[in-house]
Amino acid sequence: MQQTGFLFLLILIFTVAPVYGQVDSSYVRFYEHESSIRPYFSDKYTSLIHNLGDNDEAIYRPNAPFGIGLGVSYKNYSISGGYGFDFMRDKKKGKTKSLDFQYHYYGRRFVTDIFFQRYKGLYTEPKEGEYNFYSDIKLVQYGAFSQYIFNGNKFSYQAAYDQNEKQIKSAGSFLLGGGIYFNKAESAGSLMFNNDYKIKNFQFGVSAGYAYTWVINKYVYLSGSMSFGINVGAKGFDRFGKDRLEVYPTMFPRFSAGYDRNDWSIGLSAINNVVYIIYSKENEMMFNTGAIQLSFVKRFTTLPGFLQKRKR
Repeated sequence: MQQTGFLFLLILIFTVAPVYGQVDSSYVRFYEHESSIRPYFSDKYTSLIHNLGDNDEAIYRPNAPFGIGLGVSYKNYSISGGYGFDFMRDKKKGKTKSLDFQYHYYGRRFVTDIFFQRYKGLYTEPKEGEYNFYSDIKLVQYGAFSQYIFNGNKFSYQAAYDQNEKQIKSAGSFLLGGGIYFNKAESAGSLMFNNDYKIKNFQFGVSAGYAYTWVINKYVYLSGSMSFGINVGAKGFDRFGKDRLEVYPTMFPRFSAGYDRNDWSIGLSAINNVVYIIYSKENEMMFNTGAIQLSFVKRFTTLPGFLQKRKR
């Protein structure tokens, strides 16, 4: 519980960090619309990748359903939510029990990601035959990742991923920050982790990267960023100074593409956060966490009629 409390304290710090900085209007433009609605389709996941060398790799994936969601924004306030329906999963791959909360905040000077994920039941894809389902494998990850955007007055993460602003000219920015994670994987016998059926660690570290948005024309853009980092970890926060510290590399790529008109947009985005729980020449195991989202944004100069009635 102490580890979890410490983690959420840092999440709170990352989330409420003040955001300052002016915008260069020759690079970034604000929409004049007062409100917007955003229906979207999403696929959130955390897969377990086990690499034993000599091209011997196993990927354990959850069979969680795709999500359908809706977001509503009014001035500086927004709310969104989604749900994964059971019919939107392939039943041949087994049924995964999952709780996957991801929050991705794109600010003027900070980008922040929060992960709260629990999975039970994963499958692998065989070269031939049926899927192999492992109902006993459990994955848990709680984490927070945040980076400072050095050129936030010209480069807009909001334009690339939230589409509530518009990038007029191509621009990029260096990124610097870090993350903190608690990871746990266990099974009842179908998979071993370093000669045990359970492994957990608490790790944190620093990362650096670069983000860039290429404005192809007045409507179309492509955006991407890549960050690499180094974490140090132990079996628990209380084990720091008692156990030998382990060193883990991290990687966090992002990608988005979109088409923006004055009162509507369509966008596709993907993020992928790689966190190792075992790292050696002979044995590597990592959590591969991410989300893919396809969204449509419709903007209004005032609130839509059905929302105006509720506002009164």
